[in-house]
Amino acid sequence: MNTPGENIDSREIAHFDALATEWWDPHGSSAPLHRINPLRLDYIERQCGGLRDLRVLDVGCGGGLLSEGMAERGAQVTGIDLASEALAVAHKHATQSGLEINYRQIAAEALAAEQPTSFDLVTCLEMLEHVPAPAAIVRACGQLVRPGGHVIFSTINRTPRAWALAIVAAEHLLGMVPRGTHSYERLLRPSEIATPARDSGLEITDLTGLHYNPLTDVFRLGPGVEVNYFMSCRRMEQ
Repeated sequence: MNTPGENIDSREIAHFDALATEWWDPHGSSAPLHRINPLRLDYIERQCGGLRDLRVLDVGCGGGLLSEGMAERGAQVTGIDLASEALAVAHKHATQSGLEINYRQIAAEALAAEQPTSFDLVTCLEMLEHVPAPAAIVRACGQLVRPGGHVIFSTINRTPRAWALAIVAAEHLLGMVPRGTHSYERLLRPSEIATPARDSGLEITDLTGLHYNPLTDVFRLGPGVEVNYFMSCRRMEQ
């Protein structure tokens, strides 16, 4: 059961906690994340002009794969998540890697109330499709970033093509992602992120697709957002 008012799905938390021990196995259940992480990091750096010395918040950090990548590129990183087992793995791996990352078990909405406009960059990747009220997370991200700062989201579009490729193919046919990871009704069209983003003072600066070719086994970024996509935003100056 979820506590009233909490933007959390206990089944989703249990799902990712169960996968926590495999988070850093490049051949395990998180293998696709390992493969796309360099693409994610390069995209983030292009959008915000580099990561060095930026105060960065990674919302829905999980086991810390993106958080560590950003820290390795010079960012001062805080990672937040509500999955305790995943956070424990993230903290342990960062310590073993000699990286100083501030991991906290706190909701984005609560942190926004605690530390508004505190970050140069906020990332929220592959997370919005796993919460009951994604618009609330989008608004919290807008509150957390400073004026002039950047917010970057990534998720899966709610289209028949996305259902066929990201759920049927990736989960059931190819086994790239554990079954049950995604629910079609929770996938998000770009407009469903853009509207609360604009309402919270963000302007949309880029929309880019993430594509996978099963014949060449290659991931790439490019035009077309029918399946996976990144949305980059900038907090308007006050």
